[in-house]
Amino acid sequence: MSEKDSISFGYQTNVSGLEEENRFLRESIANLERELEKFKRSPLILCEVRDMLDDKALIRLPNGNEFLVDVSTESKKIMPGDMVLAEQKNLTIVRKINQLRKFDADKFVIIEKPTISWQQVGGLREQEREIKEVIELPLLKPELFKKIGIDPPKGILLYGPPGTGKTLLAKAVAAGTKSTFIEVVGSELVQKFIGEGAKLVKEIFQIAREKAPSIIFIDELDAIASVRVDIGTSGEREVQRTFMQLLAEIDGFNPLDNVKIIGCTNRKDILDPAIIRPGRLDRLIHVPLPSEDGRREIFKIHTRNMTVGKIDMNLLLKETENFSGAEIKAVATEAGYFAIRENRTKIVEDDFLCAIDKVATEVVAEGRDYLNMFG
Repeated sequence: MSEKDSISFGYQTNVSGLEEENRFLRESIANLERELEKFKRSPLILCEVRDMLDDKALIRLPNGNEFLVDVSTESKKIMPGDMVLAEQKNLTIVRKINQLRKFDADKFVIIEKPTISWQQVGGLREQEREIKEVIELPLLKPELFKKIGIDPPKGILLYGPPGTGKTLLAKAVAAGTKSTFIEVVGSELVQKFIGEGAKLVKEIFQIAREKAPSIIFIDELDAIASVRVDIGTSGEREVQRTFMQLLAEIDGFNPLDNVKIIGCTNRKDILDPAIIRPGRLDRLIHVPLPSEDGRREIFKIHTRNMTVGKIDMNLLLKETENFSGAEIKAVATEAGYFAIRENRTKIVEDDFLCAIDKVATEVVAEGRDYLNMFG
């Protein structure tokens, strides 16, 4: 290759490299301009379509205000109830979006299909019979009540000390009827803004109707259903609004049909009489601390999969007097840990006795006096 050809080849290479670099810089500038344009663009606002009037839409903003606005030609077909994004300046609908969460209540409730059988419930035969009559029978054999001509109770109230199996009973009856189990804690229904708690209650019952047959389990019912007072703070008045909405839903114009309510509380003494009057949660079921026979059943349930040596069951029953079902389960778990610490696979009587002492010490430390509270 001659010197002239070499110079020409080098020049072409430099030009090609500069053109490539120039193209890369132009693309970088274009990307930066697009990003800058995004920062200048106003954010879109989420709205709900209330109604369609010719080529316009009536929308409701998150603050509750409603406006009649135009619809962009690029937007898909919009129907009442759809969620849309609108331009903030003139509220023109830009596009329709998929509804991410239908109910605000979804984040406050636990919805599940329990798998707990009645064989996993021990020491509560009388309570099991009552809850089957009030909840299970109407859901499984509604025609029986129609033939007799009576309306089954809408719900029940389970009350008693903590850890005695109230939630277990509710989940067992839900599993027995193949119902959707909707669990909500009463304290979570107490919201900061006016009307929010009542709205949650309304949505929970709407969810229950859509997923029927279903059971609404309200734990800590006393958080919203305690005795009402004439004069109180704004927070107490909001709790009363939520409570009134709960009563309205139980009594309401829309029949509950395959929706049953199970309330649960450790403090029946502070409940408002309105919630337990006939026609509401009128069947009251006391779930007490287990008897000796009940504790025997609970021990069998929680040790059925454990490798247990020879033990004096009568001694264990005597030592666990006034223990709840949850505490007996804790005893079985702790006994297993005592065996693990000594690298044993078989649990002996001393393990259970040590576990009973440990759980009993924790109960005393918490200062719980079941006998005085519920006796």
